[in-house]
Amino acid sequence: MPRVKPTVKLLQYTGEPERTVALAAKLCYSDATIEDLDEKMSDAAVAAFLGRLANMGHQSPVEHASFTFGIEGVSRAFLAQITRHRVASFSVKSQRYVSAAESFNYVVPPAIEALGEEAVKKFESQMEQARLWYAEWQSLLGGKGEKSNEDARFVLPNAAETKMIVTMNARELLHFFSLRCCFRAQWEIREVAWQMLRLALEKAPHIFASAGPNCYAGRCTEGAKSCGRQEEVKKIRDGLNK
Repeated sequence: MPRVKPTVKLLQYTGEPERTVALAAKLCYSDATIEDLDEKMSDAAVAAFLGRLANMGHQSPVEHASFTFGIEGVSRAFLAQITRHRVASFSVKSQRYVSAAESFNYVVPPAIEALGEEAVKKFESQMEQARLWYAEWQSLLGGKGEKSNEDARFVLPNAAETKMIVTMNARELLHFFSLRCCFRAQWEIREVAWQMLRLALEKAPHIFASAGPNCYAGRCTEGAKSCGRQEEVKKIRDGLNK
């Protein structure tokens, strides 16, 4: 049973996302036709207008750009967290239709890895026991198939790997990054969020120019629970621009 790590790929995104957003926003302030606006909008004008848009806090036009990510090597615990972001679409590997009896991948938390080889071996042994319990219940419930899988899966741990395709519009991504790139976010969703931000930034650098934890472009909103690592955050985030 191989251990897995979070990996993210950008599968699809709105063609010319920044131009699309700028055109949508420009329309709100002009009596010109959409065709005329489009023809007169240079790349420099798009960049300048997106900067003004961010300063104005006019966020609704940003919803016209969307990004679709493929995410693998993450746990069911991660799934429970990311689906709290409701302005998104999710397609997830099913534990009902896909058996875990022979192929059961899992995520090992870094804190357990940090304890050393013996701790990791103990964790791996526990994962193997979970797989055996699953296979046993699957057999008792009638063998392989969705009817047996749907109840046998109840013995699987949060560490069980899942895969998903996630689509968010750019406005929701900005919100997602503000929360999940923060050091106070759980390690797994934080790692995925930073990977997603790097990929989105490559395609829409002006839309995501200030994207990241709240402390990156403003102030920490965690109050007394602040991690106090704003300088480290800035270094990581600025590194994405290179």
